[in-house]
Amino acid sequence: MNETVLVDKQNSVLTLTINRPERRNALDIATYLQLASHVSKAKLETDIRAIVLTGANNYFTAGNDLKDFQTPREPGDSAGLKFLRALVDCDLPLIAAVEGSAIGIGVTLLQHCDFVYAAENASFRIPFVPLGLCPEGASSTLMAQIVGPRRAADWILRGRAFTGSEAYASGFITGTTATGDALKQAMLVATELAALPPEALQLSKRMLKHAQRPTIHEAFDYELGHFTQRLNSAEAQTAFANFFRK
Repeated sequence: MNETVLVDKQNSVLTLTINRPERRNALDIATYLQLASHVSKAKLETDIRAIVLTGANNYFTAGNDLKDFQTPREPGDSAGLKFLRALVDCDLPLIAAVEGSAIGIGVTLLQHCDFVYAAENASFRIPFVPLGLCPEGASSTLMAQIVGPRRAADWILRGRAFTGSEAYASGFITGTTATGDALKQAMLVATELAALPPEALQLSKRMLKHAQRPTIHEAFDYELGHFTQRLNSAEAQTAFANFFRK
């Protein structure tokens, strides 16, 4: 079997690459759990001081694998939510490198990264409403805080695609790069961070996130019930069926 998460360690930087190119790096249950495990374990390893998250074949991720949305959801946190909680609770700096497209949770997970670099060809879309769903990833709380309520409504309610330039202008990402250079820029920043005094670095991030973390976990819990209901709705199942027919 091919590994759906490629793992690389260099210069105290852990790079996690989503590796399902045949599915445009869509995130299935196994991939979420691998990512969550790697992030959770990394903070316990003294030789890792920063984490970079990217996608294989110059494509970030098409979001949640919709096939998993067509099976009954078990009570409690989904695999995707376990991954998001791992990101939120990580004191190591998280740096994302986006090439190609980021869709759905591929966008909302970026809210929990400390630095996000996107190539000039990158595009973003949060198609929850068109799919009969509702916000997840704490986007119901964080998105308006990051980009403002008007833009958040535009992106989430309309499900409109937006560019890397628009994402940068709104403050959603840290910076843009030439096509093919997002990972290079992310690695430069990660290496810089990894060279800093690690205790001071992690404490400083923990302090920056101290007030926000309980609110984010509360948003996760609030969204979970509504999202589960929407998954079981006729609207969502019809939207998924139409997607696969196309």
